[in-house]
Amino acid sequence: MSKIDEFKNFVKENPRLIKYVRNNEMTWQKFYEIYDLYGNSEDAWKDFLKVETVEAVAAASASQTTSAVSDFMSWIKGIDLDSVREGVNSLQRVIGVMQDFGSSNKTKTEEYKPRPLYKHFED
Repeated sequence: MSKIDEFKNFVKENPRLIKYVRNNEMTWQKFYEIYDLYGNSEDAWKDFLKVETVEAVAAASASQTTSAVSDFMSWIKGIDLDSVREGVNSLQRVIGVMQDFGSSNKTKTEEYKPRPLYKHFED
């Protein structure tokens, strides 16, 4: 079996390496060079093949959720309600003006009555 085939088998046994390549943190070439130099020695691969426990993943997820909620709450607290109210009032005024403008165009105009042919100006 060639060294490349051994590397392929090593990757199949350790699919966590795929994540590093997909995230552009490493390339297959660099992984192969490490494998070529050190083989499947645990010291060479310990940074890439860390075993993440379910508790660690859950704790990281919970801290991210807590962080997102606290960020959202601080954003809500930072909103100035008076400026929001002023903005809504301005928007209502603009909508009212637009409605008035639209309704003035729809008023009934006098129908056009052609001048009789036998009449001249001011007759």
